[in-house]
Amino acid sequence: MLRIVIGAAITMCLASTLAEAQQSPRVFVGAVAGVSTLSADARSEITTAGADVSLYKPENGPALNVLFGVQVHEYVSLQGNYVWNNNDVVLTSVRAAGGSFSVQPSKTSQHALVGDVLAFFRDRRSALRPYLSVGIGVVRLQTRPNGEARARSIVVPPANARATGALLRVAVGIDVAVGAGWSARYSFSESISNNPLSAQLLPPGQRKLANFQNLFGMVRTF
Repeated sequence: MLRIVIGAAITMCLASTLAEAQQSPRVFVGAVAGVSTLSADARSEITTAGADVSLYKPENGPALNVLFGVQVHEYVSLQGNYVWNNNDVVLTSVRAAGGSFSVQPSKTSQHALVGDVLAFFRDRRSALRPYLSVGIGVVRLQTRPNGEARARSIVVPPANARATGALLRVAVGIDVAVGAGWSARYSFSESISNNPLSAQLLPPGQRKLANFQNLFGMVRTF
């Protein structure tokens, strides 16, 4: 009987220690990379004098997210991110009256610092851990020429422009445990921010800038 009691006590102590260790904060770092897709924008104005049309067309580009965080709860993590992406864009403005137009090929780059809260649907011991996240941060967008501009009787948009503003980011993803503290991560995110590209059009666009990212990578938990 004494052996049973001692064994039960040891088992309870081990279980308590394991549960406490699982609940204690744990730090993680990682990097994910993939494809960034920017939203397009267009606007038209019809008047008695004619019609003005403007638009920009973005191309897919590379994206990188370097992350650092802490697991503050079995189902909740806090995460800080540096996010970069690069996309080619063509800005076009046309005035039907007089046949005026401008076409400016550009390259855009975005650098963002974002703080996220991640809510997981399964505990830390699970091999598959889907999650939702939401975060806020600041983003800096820069454009520079990426080819020869063409124009007739209209002002060409600025070749170089910079703008900094706030952003909101939401994401869904999943962590897949691969052993020894490593997990493979996939995430799909959407960031919303002010749109310096639309401001360069004539007439100016009116939509916010959406940045969609499909990212794959690895996360290491300590």
